[in-house]
Amino acid sequence: MAEALLKIDNLSAGYHGQDVLRGLSLSIAEGGLVAIVGPNGHGKSTLLRAISGLLRLTGGSIELEGKRIDRLRPDQIVAAGIVHVPQGDLLFPEMTVLENLQMGAYLPAAASQMAERLEQVYALLPKLKDRRSQVASTLSGGERRMVGIGRGLMADARVMLLDEPSLGLAPIIIDQIYEVIDALRRSGRTILLVEENASRVADKADHIHLLDHGEFVWSGAGSALMARPEILATYLGS
Repeated sequence: MAEALLKIDNLSAGYHGQDVLRGLSLSIAEGGLVAIVGPNGHGKSTLLRAISGLLRLTGGSIELEGKRIDRLRPDQIVAAGIVHVPQGDLLFPEMTVLENLQMGAYLPAAASQMAERLEQVYALLPKLKDRRSQVASTLSGGERRMVGIGRGLMADARVMLLDEPSLGLAPIIIDQIYEVIDALRRSGRTILLVEENASRVADKADHIHLLDHGEFVWSGAGSALMARPEILATYLGS
C-alpha cells in the first residue's frame, strides 16, 4: 500500500462545544482520490472545514507527509499545499474570471509565480482562458465551478478538498466537472471529494467513506458500495 500523503486519525470536531464529527480516520495516497458520501447535514462539509483549519479539532490529528497540520492557521495549511474549494461558487461576482483566479495566489510564494500558475490553470481548464475577461456573475453554473477549482490551483494545491462540485448543476455539466476532476488526477493532484451521489464517484474513487451522523458507518471500494443496495437505501435513499 502506498504511503499516505494526507492522514486523519481519530478526528473529532464540532461547533459550540458539541461534536459533529466523532472518531474519523482516513488516509489518501499521493495522487489518490478518496470520496466522502452521505446524507446532507451529517458532517461532510464540516470535515473539510476541519482539515483546512477553519474549524479546530476537539480530538485526533491531521498529518500531511507525516507532519501535524491541525494546529496551523488556515493560510499556513494552504501554504503547505492543501486547498479547500467550498460548496457553491463563492466567487467575487463583479470581478472578472482572471481577477478571481488571481485571488487564489494571495500567498507570497504563489504571487511570485502568478504568470506560470495562470498558464497551468489555463492548460487544465482552457475554457477559463477564453472567459478570462468575463465578469464572474455572467458565467454559467459549471463555469463558475471551474473558476473555483482554478482559483484553488493558483495556490499550487497538492491536495484539493472539493465540496460537492456537482451541486445544483445539470447532468451534462456535472459530466464536464468530473472530466476536470479526472484532469486534476492526471496532473498528480490528490483529491478528497465530498459528494452526495455515491454512484457519481463509485468508479472514480480509490476508496469511499459513508458518513452518517458524524461517523463513518461504511468504508470500502466504490464497486463494493454499489453492490450493497440495503446500505444505499438506508443511508442515501437510493
